[in-house]
Amino acid sequence: MAEVGAPVTMSDVARAAGVSTATVSRVVNGRYGVSADTVAQVRSAIERLGYESSLVATSLRRSRTNVLGLVTRTFQSYTAEVLKGVMKALSGSGFDLIIYANSDLYETYAEGWEQRHLNRLSGTLTDGCIVVTPWGEVRSSTPVVVIDPVRGSTAPSVTADNRVGATSAVEHLLGLGHRRIGFIAGRSSLESAWSREEGYREALAAAGVPVDPTLIGRGDFNPESAAPLARALLDRPDRPTAIFAASDGMALKVLQVAKELGVSVPDDLSVVGFDNIPESAFAEPGLTTVDQSMYRLGYEAARMLKSLVTGEWEGQRQMLLPTSLVVRGSTTPPGAAARA
Repeated sequence: MAEVGAPVTMSDVARAAGVSTATVSRVVNGRYGVSADTVAQVRSAIERLGYESSLVATSLRRSRTNVLGLVTRTFQSYTAEVLKGVMKALSGSGFDLIIYANSDLYETYAEGWEQRHLNRLSGTLTDGCIVVTPWGEVRSSTPVVVIDPVRGSTAPSVTADNRVGATSAVEHLLGLGHRRIGFIAGRSSLESAWSREEGYREALAAAGVPVDPTLIGRGDFNPESAAPLARALLDRPDRPTAIFAASDGMALKVLQVAKELGVSVPDDLSVVGFDNIPESAFAEPGLTTVDQSMYRLGYEAARMLKSLVTGEWEGQRQMLLPTSLVVRGSTTPPGAAARA
């Protein structure tokens, strides 16, 4: 037994349960590979010894931890705005929040990163998790709400009306007189990417403008993926007079490439993004974009998750939020050369 007055350690629990310290660690962290009998044995030892490991031991003794998780691949402006909404929804609710993110911005991850993160957080550490833009369908023993789900996902989710938002962006360009409108798409596994391309195509079709597949570049929402695509579009002798990028990060990269090539925005090229991240307002010129209210995405996701955990949710489990067009200085009618 541990000394009187000394904190109980994981090694103390292991000795009392007759198992290894590694096994105790797997139990308190909710990991796979431990039999039900051994789990019960370890939990019994935790109870007897009064072992505390931050939130973990408490969660083993009661039905809920009163902690929710947010799982994201990386932190950037989009995620930061989502987090503001999550925190507002949880304010005064009695729920705390654990944030689990990878540290390397835009690092390439194998599929399944979000599932590994959920496995670490679900059950013993959290009552449920919000997953931001996963790379695949997610599974969990506790409630999960996805922001920006993959195509065909059946998980509870909150997302913007991406098709309508994209349609409004392209209609804005068409209304200015643009007909050669390039498009830089997002990551193909996400429903949002497909919906934004669908909106682009529908707006052109409604205006009687044929879709030119050579004006479509396929990025992955990583701004760096937009650079070679923008350069290829702008190096053409018949370059587009406007480019609609499926995210602000990619649109800001288009502005950078245009400047490097001596293409003036908006005189020679109009640019529209999607998201309305804070940086879009401070770009030079200010970026016209589709506001998908990232704050509200986070707010509604947290509200849904909290109610799913408590069993009080009665609304739709796939929530679609409205978008709005924000017009700034990066769009104008095409120049005289383009109209000739």
